[in-house]
Amino acid sequence: MFTGIIESLGIVKDLKNELNNLHITVACDFTDELKIDQSVSHNGVCLTVVNITNNEYTVTAIEETLKKTNLSELKVNDIINLERGMKLGDRLDGHIVQGHVDQTAICTNIENEEGSWKFTFKYDSKLNNITIEKGSITVNGVSLTVVDSKKDTFSVAIIPYTYEHTNFKNFKIGTEVNLEFDVIGKYVSRLMNAN
Repeated sequence: MFTGIIESLGIVKDLKNELNNLHITVACDFTDELKIDQSVSHNGVCLTVVNITNNEYTVTAIEETLKKTNLSELKVNDIINLERGMKLGDRLDGHIVQGHVDQTAICTNIENEEGSWKFTFKYDSKLNNITIEKGSITVNGVSLTVVDSKKDTFSVAIIPYTYEHTNFKNFKIGTEVNLEFDVIGKYVSRLMNAN
């Protein structure tokens, strides 16, 4: 379980394909605090630490994960958003994030609003995921509030702190991102679509 408050940025150091799996090696400033079997969110994808060497650790993404997320597009030296699992008793500063990406989206617009940025994303609405204005959405693991919501697009406002401390600063029009829709909204959508 995560909060969507990004703890650190990681640098992809190595990518190795093995059968249908992708082993991703990452360097970050909290590697020395990790243990094998811990969960870490990578651009919003919950993955298990399988190896630690010096200041780098490795996680494995299986075929299902690679199909639903942007992890198959990673390149060495890419910057990714990282968050370790939530501790019981800590404040929940973002919202409840499972680390289970629902689908990807494409950045279609970036507006500099003189003190903040407005990012707009388009996603495939056939998967029955929804956003609502003022509702929660997770983009590459970042807990955000939806500003504008339409059937297959939404926008979010990014403050300077979030812009500087996440990989939003590297987004361009056409950037593919991971989305995790609000868990309560997913249950409501499922109930509404049940026959």
